[in-house]
Amino acid sequence: MTITKTSFPSLQNNSNRVALVEGEKTFSYKEVNERINQFAAGLLRQKSDLREERIAFFMSASLDYVTAMHGVWRAGGIAVPLNVASAVSELDHYLTCADVTRMVAGDEYHDSLRELCHSLNIDLVSVADVLTEESVTVPEISPDRRALMLFTSGTTNKPKGVVSTHRTVEAQITTLVEAWEWSEDDVIPLFLPVHHIHGIINILSCGLWAGATVHLFSKFDIPRISEQIVAGTYNVFMAVPTIYVKLIQYFEGIEEEEVQKICGGFNAMRLNISGSAACPVKLFKQWKELTGQVLLERYGMTEIGMGISNPYNGERRAGAVGQPLPGVECQLFDDNDNPVVNETFSGEIRIKGDNVFLEYWNNEEATKESFKDGWFCTGDVAVVEGGYYRIMGRSSVDIIKSGGYKLSALEIEGVLLTHDAIAEVAVIGIEDDTWGEAVTAVIALKQGKSLDYNTLKSWCDGKMSSYKIPKHLKIIDSLPRNAMGKVTKPSLKEII
Repeated sequence: MTITKTSFPSLQNNSNRVALVEGEKTFSYKEVNERINQFAAGLLRQKSDLREERIAFFMSASLDYVTAMHGVWRAGGIAVPLNVASAVSELDHYLTCADVTRMVAGDEYHDSLRELCHSLNIDLVSVADVLTEESVTVPEISPDRRALMLFTSGTTNKPKGVVSTHRTVEAQITTLVEAWEWSEDDVIPLFLPVHHIHGIINILSCGLWAGATVHLFSKFDIPRISEQIVAGTYNVFMAVPTIYVKLIQYFEGIEEEEVQKICGGFNAMRLNISGSAACPVKLFKQWKELTGQVLLERYGMTEIGMGISNPYNGERRAGAVGQPLPGVECQLFDDNDNPVVNETFSGEIRIKGDNVFLEYWNNEEATKESFKDGWFCTGDVAVVEGGYYRIMGRSSVDIIKSGGYKLSALEIEGVLLTHDAIAEVAVIGIEDDTWGEAVTAVIALKQGKSLDYNTLKSWCDGKMSSYKIPKHLKIIDSLPRNAMGKVTKPSLKEII
């Protein structure tokens, strides 16, 4: 079996170094590589090339996940990792939008997925079903071939499929390996979702590219992870602000001696990173006081990977996301599409580079609207202060960053409007120390109807992912609207 040029260098080396740790089991780079080859061969039965076939997978961080991701890539397919917390209606959209033909899922999910896959004529398999030791020659993969499709919420009411090429993926990885000085000596826990750019690129892919060791967790298990931190297992830690808040809350409920041990474990690490949502200055200072670690905050999104970062070596500023990463062009533009050259003025962040995605799948209009003169328009507004970018907010109030997720208010509103008691609804993000922004539903009820938060929360279960469910409910007589009939969301924040 030949190895494609797109394979990660550390996997090609077939080293006996530990690549993955899952529970009590360890897997070397050689073992992982062989398994990936077996999976790719199984996908290719009777074929020479998958030719960008969309293959979805539905599993948490695991050896099977890595096998599926890299196996799809080697066989010439497009990997479509999905959120295991997704509701059936959401999965229906993802699978239909991406024209998925096969779904690779953990055994524990098969019962819940079988009916949906059958209705969409999608083959439902496990990794074990696909693995084969047959000899197969995998195709040569062009760097410009499509490799990865992740779903993100934009300003439309349905998530879009963000498509990246092999070149894009490699650029997103290598800029971080260089900037954050990844090496084969690094050991890092992965507990963030692996349908999200943070978990896929920043942790898993960077780790495997550099020859590091990645510890896999299906969720953020504070006691287990804390135990490893105390033992000095990890030297790199990446999380969203919500995780750091939860750790601080955890510290408040345990003995001071244990707190000191855990904080000492963090102190010994070479790097702690925060991202996916703005890190409150208060949290930045708290973490430094507790652990001695100065959090490295960065800025990115599904469409670009990471674009801006505080320095690994140098000043890390509270409230700032830093400077453009190697190979990334970044520029602020005003409302008239003119470059902002004065540091006292804000503008929209626009990005160029190999790290930028190729397209929104089957959505030429949305793709075209996202670019101006070759620049990708992020929709995020920033100001540059002493060379450091500071995020001011989003140009769209319909984008909410909560707990590391980028959510569409319009998507959530669309679901809530199907409730028989709701006449009108506006979903907004309210600043919150734990979540960054807490999803808040402002609702006008139908005449004679009543609704409380617990009832709404229960109703939302199964209709949307748990992280999209509103954390607050405000009931008002009617939503404020402008002369054109559009809800004035900024005014809603004033009454919450």
